[in-house]
Amino acid sequence: MTFGEQNSLADSFSLLDHAFSSSINFFDSAEMYPVPQRADTQGRSEEYLGRWMRDRRIPRDKLVVSTKVSGPSGQMTWIRGGPASLDAWNISEAIEGSLSRLQTDYIDLYQIHWPDRYVPMFGELEYDTSRQFTAVSVEEQLGALGKAVTSGKIRYVGLSNETPYGIMKFLHVAEKVAPNLKIISVQNSYSLLCRTFDSGLAECCHHERISLLAYSPLAMGILSGKYFQSDGAPADARLNLFKGRYLEGESRYNILKRTVAAAAQGYLRIAEEYGLNPVELAIAFVLRHPLVASTVFGVTKLWQLQEVIDSCKTELPLEVIREINAIHKEFPSPCP
Repeated sequence: MTFGEQNSLADSFSLLDHAFSSSINFFDSAEMYPVPQRADTQGRSEEYLGRWMRDRRIPRDKLVVSTKVSGPSGQMTWIRGGPASLDAWNISEAIEGSLSRLQTDYIDLYQIHWPDRYVPMFGELEYDTSRQFTAVSVEEQLGALGKAVTSGKIRYVGLSNETPYGIMKFLHVAEKVAPNLKIISVQNSYSLLCRTFDSGLAECCHHERISLLAYSPLAMGILSGKYFQSDGAPADARLNLFKGRYLEGESRYNILKRTVAAAAQGYLRIAEEYGLNPVELAIAFVLRHPLVASTVFGVTKLWQLQEVIDSCKTELPLEVIREINAIHKEFPSPCP
């Protein structure tokens, strides 16, 4: 999601080269990326990934390529006029656009970026019954995705920013209208500062064999500790660089909120106490979850990428987990 905004094509190639040589083979994008979203850059993240695969001549079967179709948005008018909905036409057009930008014949995992219907998202906690609106039916969405599976354009389907109701509804309807389609994952936020997945979603995923692709494992960089430095973090850190331009992220990951700052600083103290890099603590915590298939992280610099790679080898001792859970009990999921 940084490729094409914070990262140039050369930067992106360098990061992808290092990731792939370090045995990372799952790359996740979206038609709306990079962020902050704007008309001039929309689609560049997919384009850069596609150019890298072509220029480096990476065997296609060595990669798991994932991307997402945008849900309804009144802001991004440059994407099919909104898009107004996730109807069959929008899904079909989005798939064709992503295939073209990625320069590939198929997408391994195709995800609905956020639901067509109203749900509390991106930091919202309470469901507001007055905000419900008429949505495109799940049957129509799955019908379009099923056709793409049949034609070989996508292989598997994933959901994102979903609820327990949403997962169960999609699975139930898929059995009837698209039996050839397999929903295998949900990409939701999960981190030391956001453990809402464990309240409802985890039970659904466990029994229905759906894997969690945990995004924002560092809570937009808060858990790295950089925003608590005396100088207030580097100028090119996202919460500084895009101040006022990325409201979804700023409202969700707001270190001016007492609970966010207190919880984050508590986790940073644990890392220091046990001689761990804060990134190491955050990534290792996410990867230890039995339902996590992968964690989706973003970096802009090679040293940041190496920090995450190194963190994948860490196993947290039981005493660290106990201290983490004590902070979570005091400040439960301040960045939902």
